[in-house]
Amino acid sequence: MKKIISLFLVLILMITVPISAYAEENTSETVTSAEEASQAEKTVDERAREILDSMTLEEKVAQMFMVYMPSKNATAIQKEYQFGGYLLFANNFKNNSYDKKQSQIKGYQKASKIKMLIAVDEEGGIVNRVSLYKQYRSSPFLSPRELYKKGGYSKIRKDTREKADLLLDLGINTNLAPVADVAYNSKNYIYSRTFSTSARSTSKYIKYVVSEMGKKNLVSTLKHFPGYGNNGDTHSNIIHDKRSKKTFESRDLLPFAAGIDAGCDMIMVSHNIVECFDKKNPASLSKKVHNYLRKEMDFDGVIISDGLGMAGVVDFVGGSKSEAAVRSILAGNDMICANDYKAQYKAVLKAVKSGRIKESQVNKSVTRILKLKLNRGIIK
Repeated sequence: MKKIISLFLVLILMITVPISAYAEENTSETVTSAEEASQAEKTVDERAREILDSMTLEEKVAQMFMVYMPSKNATAIQKEYQFGGYLLFANNFKNNSYDKKQSQIKGYQKASKIKMLIAVDEEGGIVNRVSLYKQYRSSPFLSPRELYKKGGYSKIRKDTREKADLLLDLGINTNLAPVADVAYNSKNYIYSRTFSTSARSTSKYIKYVVSEMGKKNLVSTLKHFPGYGNNGDTHSNIIHDKRSKKTFESRDLLPFAAGIDAGCDMIMVSHNIVECFDKKNPASLSKKVHNYLRKEMDFDGVIISDGLGMAGVVDFVGGSKSEAAVRSILAGNDMICANDYKAQYKAVLKAVKSGRIKESQVNKSVTRILKLKLNRGIIK
C-alpha cells in the first residue's frame, strides 16, 4: 500500500512541477492579457477619460497642436513637448528613402506617450507630398477630376484604397483630404483641387472617399469649411466672402454634410471671412462658424484650423502667429496647424494658465482627439 501511495505521490509531483513552472513563466503574459481584456471592455469614452485624467496641463495643450514638421531634431522635440501630431510636407520626403522615412516616423511615435497623428496633404493632382517622388510611388496620385474621367467612382474608390495602403505602410495615419469645396468655374483659385462644380456630384465623391478611408482606418479630413467657392487664396490675402447663407446651405455645405454622414474624422476650417456667418472674423477665428458646425451640422469630431502661417489669418491679427493660435482655440478649434510651435505653444499654454482659454474647453478638445485616435486604432 505504501509503495502504491509513494508511486502516486511521485506521479503527482511529475505532473504538477511542470505545470507550476509553466505558470511562473507565463505570469507576466497572463497579467498582460488581463490588462488588454480590461482595456477592451472599456468604452471609447471611458478610455478617453482615463487617458485625459493621466495627462498634465502641458500635455493636454500639446495634444492640440498639429505641428509643421521640424526641420531638425523632430524626435527629440516630440519627446520634450508630446504634440498631438506632425504635419509633413514634400521636402520631408524628397531626399529620404522609403525605409528611412518609415523608420523616422516610427521614431516619432516611439518618443510619444500618446501616439501622434502623422499627417500629409495627399489630395492628388497639384497637391501631393509623398507620391511626387519615385522612391514612394512610380507616379504621383492623380486629381479627383482626372480619376473620374479615367474610370468613374470605381476608379476613385480604388485610388483611395491604394493611397491609404501607401500612407499607412509608411506610418502616416492621417490625410488632410478630401477637398469638399465646390468651385464655380476653372478661373477660381480652388478649382484644380476640387472634384466638380456640382455640389451633388461632389457630395457623392466625398461620401465614397470618406467611406473607403474609414474602412482602412486612415483619418479623413474634409476641407475647407464652410467652402471656398469662388474666393481667392488666403495663403497670401485676407479674403471676404459676401455670398448669402442660402447659397451656402443649398450648395457649399452639402458635401460637408455628406462627409459627416459618412463618418469623417476631422474638418478643417478656412481663413475666409464668410460674412453671412460672421462679418468680423475669418472662419478659423469665428465662434459663430464653429458653433454652426457643431450645432447645425451636428459634427462632434475634431475641428482643425488651416495653417496658421497663412496671410489670411496672420495679417488679420496684426502679424502675430501666437495670437492667431490663441484666437483659433478660443473660436473652437480642437487642433491647430502650427507653423511656429515654440511661440504658439508658449502663447496657448499661457492663455490657459491665465484663464483666457478655459481648461474645460481644452479638456473637451483633447477628449475628441483621444477618441479619434482610439476609434482609428492609433492608441488603445
